[in-house]
Amino acid sequence: MNAPEIRQALDTLAAQMATDPAKARAKNASAVARLSAGLQCEVTGPHGARLTTDMPPAMGGAASAPNPGWLFRGSLAACTATVIAMRAAKLGVTLSALEVTVESESDNRGMLGLDETISAGLRNLRTKVRIAGDAPAQTLREIAAWATATRRSDARCAMRSRPPWKSSWCRRERSAPRRD
Repeated sequence: MNAPEIRQALDTLAAQMATDPAKARAKNASAVARLSAGLQCEVTGPHGARLTTDMPPAMGGAASAPNPGWLFRGSLAACTATVIAMRAAKLGVTLSALEVTVESESDNRGMLGLDETISAGLRNLRTKVRIAGDAPAQTLREIAAWATATRRSDARCAMRSRPPWKSSWCRRERSAPRRD
């Protein structure tokens, strides 16, 4: 879709939600990760979506695919870029270039359990936006700031607000051999 088509889609959706706010709430599609070999996981989602993760050799993986932390940063970057593109379209701005980079640091001692006082969490998250379009530079900066400094990206919001997290587990029993 081009910017006017995106704007029309957003306007139509917004009008529907204004009429019936319940339409704005949705249960998000699940992501399911299954360990496939070593530290490699196959992640599946809706509409046949698939991706694979793996860890680097230093952590026991084979580096056959991106690691989950990189995909998380990729998700933040893509989500932010999408929100910026949507905002630009809504304002009638056609973007000729948009690049969002998400950088972070971490301390692997947390993930390895070497020091219980050290978190495995990402530190010093930084977002860099490069943007160009048919609007003045100040307008482009405002569009990028609107998307990055406020509660517009679900991935960024999840990091900021720390939604309640519930974990559960179950042990999968092996099936008894069939007797025919």
